[in-house]
Amino acid sequence: MNTPGQPRFHEVRVKVPFNAIAVQDAALREPIVAAITRVVERGWFVLGEEGEAFELEFAPVTGCAHAAGVGSGTDAIRLALEAVGVRSGDDVVTVPMTAAYTALAISMLGARPVFCDVEPRTLTMDPERLEAAITPATRAIVPVHLYGQCADMRAIGAIAERLGIPVVEDCAQAVLARFDGRPAGSFGTAAAFSFYPTKNLGAYGDGGAVTSSDAAVIETVKRLRNGGQSARYRHVERGVNSRLDELQAAVLRVKLAHLPAATAARRAQAARYDAALRGVELPVEAAGRLHVYHLYPVRHPRRDALAAALAAAGIGAIVHYPTPVHLQPAYAHLGLARGAFPQSERAGDELLSLPLYPGLLPAQQDAVIEAVLAFASAPAR
Repeated sequence: MNTPGQPRFHEVRVKVPFNAIAVQDAALREPIVAAITRVVERGWFVLGEEGEAFELEFAPVTGCAHAAGVGSGTDAIRLALEAVGVRSGDDVVTVPMTAAYTALAISMLGARPVFCDVEPRTLTMDPERLEAAITPATRAIVPVHLYGQCADMRAIGAIAERLGIPVVEDCAQAVLARFDGRPAGSFGTAAAFSFYPTKNLGAYGDGGAVTSSDAAVIETVKRLRNGGQSARYRHVERGVNSRLDELQAAVLRVKLAHLPAATAARRAQAARYDAALRGVELPVEAAGRLHVYHLYPVRHPRRDALAAALAAAGIGAIVHYPTPVHLQPAYAHLGLARGAFPQSERAGDELLSLPLYPGLLPAQQDAVIEAVLAFASAPAR
């Protein structure tokens, strides 16, 4: 029984889920089931034909010559960094406005994450602040292509090349994104991708990949992902166990073929939000960049009140990421207080991601727009 003043259950049920993987994949159900069945009938589940085929199909999408499937996007960053020469005690420059897994991958090697703040509009690494973040111990730079938009790889790449520092692109949210016509992943020495189920190219479990046009980098990653083996039972270095399994590779092969259409649907929905929303700060697609809208985060100084209003209207909306990495308890030992990276901190306070995915109905998107406009036009309490 509802107490007076409480909304009834039917009034608060979710009308627009934040994400709906089953809806996104509805048209692909039969080919995905067929792909999974093919793997089950073959009876080979790790480092087999599906993984090899996916690597061959995925590498060109990233503008690279080679790919290596691994167990997760976090492992992809860690193994890519190790393959380009990062070791314990080294520094790696990245951004604090990202999922903490970017920094955690650096820490897995015993290296130290050093942070560079983001640009206020794109929320990607600010090239004007990058050089000040580089230390004598810096052995890699990891720009994050946040929310589906590339960082300024021309400026970042120029600094890295002048200083002789390899770049590992964090492309976890940016498959098919482009900068100056080139795909995300094609600028650095290596790139890391995530296939977590909610990503634009999502598996049905964890998965990731490292891509590079340097054959030696991929050879190293393939050795490291398989226990450091150069041949069966010959471990030439201390590797890990991080392999993209055959079932996930088979699913990804089906979904990869449909990724351009899914990306076009995301961009169309983003354009619809852009045209209709007022009273909130909208995402920016910077000049020369093609945004793939893994997320559609709006900004508002009363973000938490906006989130509450959407929840009351049955709209699923999520905050990404409220606490920048430098303020996470896991990195308290770095001694970085609030105020160190103001753009990342402001973004953490103000961003709210709205529903956006292939299969989101126009009526559902209209409900989101209506709820945001209603909040923006109401007097602040």
